[in-house]
Amino acid sequence: MSIAEGLAPVFGDFPRVLVLGSFPGPKSLGTGQYYGNPRNQFWKIIACLLGIPESLPYDQRTKELRCAGIALWDVIQSCERDGAMDNRIRNARVNDIAAVLEQYPSIQMIGINGGTGGKYFFGAWPGGFPGVPAVVLPSTSPANARMTLEEKVGAWHCITEGVQTLQSSPQSTNDDR
Repeated sequence: MSIAEGLAPVFGDFPRVLVLGSFPGPKSLGTGQYYGNPRNQFWKIIACLLGIPESLPYDQRTKELRCAGIALWDVIQSCERDGAMDNRIRNARVNDIAAVLEQYPSIQMIGINGGTGGKYFFGAWPGGFPGVPAVVLPSTSPANARMTLEEKVGAWHCITEGVQTLQSSPQSTNDDR
């Protein structure tokens, strides 16, 4: 089994919310797109919360996310994994989240997509980061079938609080719009 590298981060000028997955699955790595598995509910949840249609091309969806003040990345930078299941992740190396928070002081919240991401995040930073709450959200993976889409949307609603703050802020004008 070889070491797989994750995807490049998706950041706009003034992100307010950083959404961290654990590590992209094979379909996402193959397409070079976050949440590239059509059965993953991430883009459905974003459509419900922010009105960004999941039918838009990927580059347009990520542009809309950046404009809304949401950044995408993963907790894990590289790892070995046989298949798509997070419980098969081995020899994980985490991304430098501290450096990102230093580079983007506009980030006011971290939303972690699922328990595995939370495990690696809080394993690397047990106390989190002062002044930047980190919340573990229900996984959008198709493997998380114990919650309905509506329940996941309800739980993920907390990320829109940071977005609303950005939209009323003078920093919200950027070239991504």
